[in-house]
Amino acid sequence: MITIPRTIVRRDGDLYTLEDALRRRGFGTVAGADEAGRGACAGPLVVAAAILPPGKRGRVPGLADSKLLTPAVRDEVYTEIVARATAYSIVIIGQDLVDGRGLHVCNLTGMRRALAKLSVAPDYVLTDGFAVDGLPVPGLAVWKGDQVAACIAAASVLAKVTRDRLMDDWHERFPQYGFDAHKGYVTAVHQAALVEHGPCEAHRRSYANVRNAGVSRRAAAPGESVMSDNDGVEAAI
Repeated sequence: MITIPRTIVRRDGDLYTLEDALRRRGFGTVAGADEAGRGACAGPLVVAAAILPPGKRGRVPGLADSKLLTPAVRDEVYTEIVARATAYSIVIIGQDLVDGRGLHVCNLTGMRRALAKLSVAPDYVLTDGFAVDGLPVPGLAVWKGDQVAACIAAASVLAKVTRDRLMDDWHERFPQYGFDAHKGYVTAVHQAALVEHGPCEAHRRSYANVRNAGVSRRAAAPGESVMSDNDGVEAAI
């Protein structure tokens, strides 16, 4: 990742302060990237990238870290982001790829792909937590970036809403696991269902809790994949 000299950002700034500071340094187009599903043991990893326009149009009503929003508010913010963004993209990395290539590799690859898919090339990139090497423009990994930078928060909402909808689809096929409630993350209810029913095709078989639950249980009946290509969304399965 290409870096530049430090940019001073006021401590009392808001979610848009970092991007405004970068624009003053000459980086007119700032992209943010984030993911959803790192901590889950079932379902895909979803990575999104977003560029918000400067000025009033780029101030998305209700925008915040996706984890701090209710599902209903997230859906509303998602709609606003799609309507207002200069560009956005979403990449879906299926659980089989997560098993085969590893979570961290898939996360970095997903961020590179999401950023490369943007219809407008960014001048600068902000990522949540992890530095992404190999980008053609300068970038910065921001600790808790979805609470610090608007473009990262926008990416987090795009990724979270997309992934939640996919997990609702998985719930329709395998209601015994309660994917509509826990979205594939490890909870007591989810683990109990794993022990009772064994893993299904939505589960990440490389994860110890899934692998151990499947030792003495037959996997749930397979079905057709729920992943598909949509506008602005790349499915990688």
